[in-house]
Amino acid sequence: MNAPMVLSPEALAKIDQAIAKYPPDQRQSAVMAALTIAQDEKGWLSTETMDFVARYLGMQPIAVYEVASFYTMYDLKPVGKYKLTVCTNLPCALQGANAAAAHLKQKLGIGFNETTADGLFTLKEAECMGACGDAPVMLMNNKRMLCAMNPGQIDQLLKDLK
Repeated sequence: MNAPMVLSPEALAKIDQAIAKYPPDQRQSAVMAALTIAQDEKGWLSTETMDFVARYLGMQPIAVYEVASFYTMYDLKPVGKYKLTVCTNLPCALQGANAAAAHLKQKLGIGFNETTADGLFTLKEAECMGACGDAPVMLMNNKRMLCAMNPGQIDQLLKDLK
């Protein structure tokens, strides 16, 4: 590969493990895993990083951009240390998600798709996270599901993270 290495050898080894799950002529099937690994390492997906993933998987860059821009878990610009994603789909909304989102916006002083001035928090909105029975739900940094998030729990979470 002639392009400069954008990702660490450790990240590439993880991507290679994902690629190995598919037939040799279907490397592109690992694109979501590769983007997740790249984002975990870099914090967000720059065009340079997505171009590297495209070359590594033998894909057209536009195909990688389409995946990265479609799914809310991928960040195409820098985000805060803690990315809080609130499900606002109907089941969560009926269980208080809109109130939880409004509380978060008020406490953080930002809206959806914004980051606090100190770079600590980014607030995102998402569709169903598949945890309707635990509504309202939030996802922290795409990894930790937070359930039944009422204003008191939100206040405690923000206190703990600061």
